Amino acid sequence: MQPAPLAPYAATESRSRGRRYSEPVDRYRGQYQRDRDRIIHSTAFRRLVYKTQVFVNHEGDLYRTRLTHSLEVAQIGRSVALALQLNEPLTEAICLAHDLGHTPFGHAGQDTLNACMREYGGFEHNLQSLRVVDELEAKYADFPGLNLMFETREGILKHCSKKNARLLGDLGERFLNRTQPGLEAQLADICDAVAYNNHDVDDGYRAGLIGPSNSGSSRCSNYSIGRSRGVILASKTGG
Repeated sequence: MQPAPLAPYAATESRSRGRRYSEPVDRYRGQYQRDRDRIIHSTAFRRLVYKTQVFVNHEGDLYRTRLTHSLEVAQIGRSVALALQLNEPLTEAICLAHDLGHTPFGHAGQDTLNACMREYGGFEHNLQSLRVVDELEAKYADFPGLNLMFETREGILKHCSKKNARLLGDLGERFLNRTQPGLEAQLADICDAVAYNNHDVDDGYRAGLIGPSNSGSSRCSNYSIGRSRGVILASKTGG
């Protein structure tokens, strides 16, 4: 199947706000394809395999980790971007990178680190994801970080406090002006939710925390299921 042409509302390289550091154009790959490839080959991406999604790594090799979660988000994002005629490589790059700065031990780890760092401005994992790709990755001699396109970096920064947004220049403007990022970034956010809302329940079934009712209904019997701080909570409600 031939890919459909991009819709007028899709992000394009010709309208991009570019990279922080100028680079020669690649002969064989588009700019957003290069972003995707740089993310996949980054150290931070490989480290996601040991970061908790719901179950910690040693509890079994069949449960999702932040790495497999990111791959599932990217798969959903690519499919939907193609259907909506959005920029598929940009969507994939954002999906793959959205959790690069996440802590170990899920959202509980983030809350703990935020408390520990309160005197120094706290901790925001989306801001840390941006810091990873902008500063901490050391792959190139000519610039720090991965030097990703503006639109990729904008999509990675899903949330940001106004205090930190003021320090980010043009990248933080939308948090101060209460505007939305590009559609590819919005799509990646939705696909993140689609992925974890499905695979967290799937892992809960696998772990025996939740199960189908005796009547064969797809609804869970005698259990209420919630997701808090990255962990499935299954509490018995009756019977």
